[in-house]
Amino acid sequence: METLRRALLGMMFLMISVLASAQTQEVSGNVTDAKGEAAIGATVTEKGTRNATMTDVNGHFVIKVKKGAELEISYIGFDPKVVQARPNMAIKLSESNAMLDELVVIGYGTARKKDLTGSVIQIRPDKIANQNPSTVQDVLRGTAGLNVGYNADAKGGGSLNIRGQRSVFSDNNHNSPLLILDGMMFYGELSEINPDDIEQIDVLKDASSAAIYGAKAANGVIIITTKKGKTGKPVVNVSANVGFVQKSAYRDRFKAAGSLQHRVDWLEQNYYGIDAATGEYGAYKSGAYKDRPYYFTNPNNLPEGITLDQWRGYTQNEEGESDKSIWAKRLGFKDNVLANFLNDKITDWEDLSMRTGLRQDYNASVSGASDRSSYYMSVGYLRNEGVFIDDDYKAIRANLKVNTKVTNWLELGANINFQDRSDGNVEMDEDYQLRNSLWADYKDADGNLVQYPNGPEYAQRGYNFEYEKQFLQLEKGYTTLNTIFNAKVSLPFNITYSFNIAPRYQFFYDRYFMSADLPGSDPNTRGTNREQAKRFDWSLNNTLSWDYTFAKAHHFTVTLAQEAEERRYWQDRIEARNIRPTDALGFHNTQNGDKSASSFSSNDTHSTADALLGRLQYVYHDRYLLSASVRRDGYSAFGSSNPYAWFPSVAAGWTFTNEKFWKWNFMDYGKVRASFGKNGNRSLDDPYKALANLNSGGGKMMGYILPSGDLSMVRYLIMGRMANPNLQWEKTASWNFGLDFSFLNQRITGNLDFYFMKTTNMIMDQKLPGFSGFGSITTNLGQVNNNGIELTLNTVNIKTKDFEWDTQFSFSFNDNKIKHLYYQYEDVTDAAGNVVGRKEMDDVTNGWFINKSIGEIWGYKVTGIWQKDQAEEAAKYGQRPGDPIVWNNPANDEYNADGTVKKYVYNNDDKVFLGKRNAPVRWSMRNDFTIFKDLTIGLSVYSLMGHKSSETMYLNFDDNGGRTTYAMQNLQKKEYWTLNNPTNKYGRINAIGPTGAETPGRIYNRSFVRFDNLSIGYTLPRKWVSQFSLSRVKVYANVQNMFTIHSSDWVYGDPETGNMGNRIFNFGLNVTL
Repeated sequence: METLRRALLGMMFLMISVLASAQTQEVSGNVTDAKGEAAIGATVTEKGTRNATMTDVNGHFVIKVKKGAELEISYIGFDPKVVQARPNMAIKLSESNAMLDELVVIGYGTARKKDLTGSVIQIRPDKIANQNPSTVQDVLRGTAGLNVGYNADAKGGGSLNIRGQRSVFSDNNHNSPLLILDGMMFYGELSEINPDDIEQIDVLKDASSAAIYGAKAANGVIIITTKKGKTGKPVVNVSANVGFVQKSAYRDRFKAAGSLQHRVDWLEQNYYGIDAATGEYGAYKSGAYKDRPYYFTNPNNLPEGITLDQWRGYTQNEEGESDKSIWAKRLGFKDNVLANFLNDKITDWEDLSMRTGLRQDYNASVSGASDRSSYYMSVGYLRNEGVFIDDDYKAIRANLKVNTKVTNWLELGANINFQDRSDGNVEMDEDYQLRNSLWADYKDADGNLVQYPNGPEYAQRGYNFEYEKQFLQLEKGYTTLNTIFNAKVSLPFNITYSFNIAPRYQFFYDRYFMSADLPGSDPNTRGTNREQAKRFDWSLNNTLSWDYTFAKAHHFTVTLAQEAEERRYWQDRIEARNIRPTDALGFHNTQNGDKSASSFSSNDTHSTADALLGRLQYVYHDRYLLSASVRRDGYSAFGSSNPYAWFPSVAAGWTFTNEKFWKWNFMDYGKVRASFGKNGNRSLDDPYKALANLNSGGGKMMGYILPSGDLSMVRYLIMGRMANPNLQWEKTASWNFGLDFSFLNQRITGNLDFYFMKTTNMIMDQKLPGFSGFGSITTNLGQVNNNGIELTLNTVNIKTKDFEWDTQFSFSFNDNKIKHLYYQYEDVTDAAGNVVGRKEMDDVTNGWFINKSIGEIWGYKVTGIWQKDQAEEAAKYGQRPGDPIVWNNPANDEYNADGTVKKYVYNNDDKVFLGKRNAPVRWSMRNDFTIFKDLTIGLSVYSLMGHKSSETMYLNFDDNGGRTTYAMQNLQKKEYWTLNNPTNKYGRINAIGPTGAETPGRIYNRSFVRFDNLSIGYTLPRKWVSQFSLSRVKVYANVQNMFTIHSSDWVYGDPETGNMGNRIFNFGLNVTL
């Protein structure tokens, strides 16, 4: 019986297998793109099922499906295609024209580009992969309306600003945009995010787009979305980048000949004067060397009329002393510096202080997805050397992003981001090191480093970083862990509930040690510093969204959300000094420091915030668009009277090309937009600004008698800040009008925006009268307006089978003006002293002026340089030839009875407005070329225009505390006025302005055009790499900061940084398995 049962079961299973086999079939085929090239990684799915596969490197696929099944093929950048399954299929895909259907992250959700009513721009890092952007700022640079700073150090990066500076208050990144990472507020710095992990970045620029975030959104919002796994087989991607960095712009120091000539000119200019006999201004006409012309001149360059014997006779010299020795002593050479000069021994301090720095960037990722789950894991190692030998940066970054559909109605996900980075090095005093004399010592005769480059006969003995570094130790950096956990529940009636929570932990450490073995170190200032700080932040939101379309025409999206967050910070610092009996344990031994010479500090902060918000989006027939939102934010840092604020927005759009009357086929897409909204800014350098505080008072002590009878001295506490219970949100109201357009079947696309922004209730410090006992109070005052225009243009210039040329161009103009400050007014009088009106007072101390931009330059106007034939006129101003000529307002001068000038007076009435420090015009352009499909070339350029700076470097304050007199310093190479070089641009050595305006700045045009990046990449043919079971291999190289075009007047380094500029060469390899 049992045997029969088993036989029947076996027959049944066999029949089922046969039937199943009869109902399925194995099909295969090849998928190609519109150009006939293999579509690698295209997804082939049995329609209506989870059964799927991916094409290989040849575009080939094999899949078992039911008989009669349909296959759905999807491939990024191409329209999906559904075909009947059959053997030996040949499937050709069409390029997608669904650019307008691309999803843009807008906050608490996404929207199709064509449904947007606000000003939003999207950046995809994969489009500039050949450039190997090592920071997020590198990805963002060149975006219209987004101002990205440039840092030339090993870490890189730069500041961020959207549509101008909103407020005069600038502490704590007060004018920086809000950062959102994968839907949650990001409290860290951008270096924590690996550009390799970024899928896309969306920048919300206008108030209606950003108002949904309320808090801090007044400065715009940058939303970063990281990569996730894509359906198909696992994808392993590895990239390796190695390069080097060199200085591209810097104020180099004088070489030997230039340094000697400067020394001669520096000494000689002290004896310029007017020849009493001829009235001519010249050298050696005054002072101790009046009767010894050409005293400091190189004996090899004496003019006619001055013999060597005559020149030697100016001083008492040693018997047989060489002319070179005589000349050197007259120039101030002595001790080892003199000996090295006579022996032609030169130390190139620039060469010792700078280098060609090595840059390394390695990344690896694994990703994949099924129909229910996806994952993305990555790790990266970054190590960069800067141009200066003390500039090093390293970071380890890792990311894990998983998402799974547990049931048809529940989806769970997590995103974990880790970074460990350095944040400082034992620093070299760059100027101190580089200004060492060329003839000073770096090492002694035995090859040992010397502590002091100059010998003991010099009052200032110089600085040797490599020697000092032997006795210094520093460990400084951050360890951060950013996490996001989310859950999404699909409810009836197209309602979705989502919960997101983002805890973040940050640990900072700073351990510094100076050894007692450092000769000459002071026990009361050396020792060890130990600081550690922890930050724990979390934010969460609960969101309900409803997405529904009625009658295939009315599309509604409603979003409701609740948010909460908490931020906590703890910091402790010990500075242990005079460590006894030994400091051999370095920074591991703070307890043995002398308590009277040591210091201890701590700082803890705590803040909370919460918000409620709602948003409605409506689209009718893809033609008429409406969006409205309102948000109520609360923040504990504001005064008890105003912790909450409302931030509304409304926007509308009209896609006029979807109207039936539109017949102009040349323009295939057009949409006009208009929006209004209010945003808030809560960025404070201290979350307790609204509260009074207590701190230890000015060294005063109070005595207490203890039960033992001993006297205990305790430091007083005093109130250091006045409370302001009315401190409230800084608010920005903004109008935006825009046009989105597309011509010639998306060959030309772009958008044009006009914006008008008004920031009020600026958070700023207001001065208080002395009798209050406080210097100032933090309050809300003033108004700043930012108006501007932005244009983004994308063109496909040429597109053939073997060649494609695309261009992206962006332009922005920003007009920034201070409209109000403290609302304090003063009388306006005419020439006779009659009051003719009133005006709001400027803040001269901070350089803030009504109806002028933040950063407006106000100062004395330099019109030239006094020349030798103007000596008499220059003397009237207390100056001499080589000094700057400064414009003077005659109305301020003192006059004699006969109307002649008695005294030239310089004060604020002589100052004028000279230009803007912040560039009002920015533009960028990028050209991409694709040749034979596998070779890509990219060239990007950006420019800042219309800004200036006021500098005093042309005055050549060369002694600066006796550095030239007592240390034989070597200065930065430069031009300066002398009798033989009567320039009208640069002053004499130690030039000085007129009495009352002794240090007037000269205006320099800082506009520039930077050829920022040239990149080239080549993807190896598929038939080559497939032999090694590889999907894709790409080699690439790029040069960052090729060269810069700027005004010839600017000679003080890079025009953007004002000093150091660097040039980076990178070579990379990317392999996909």
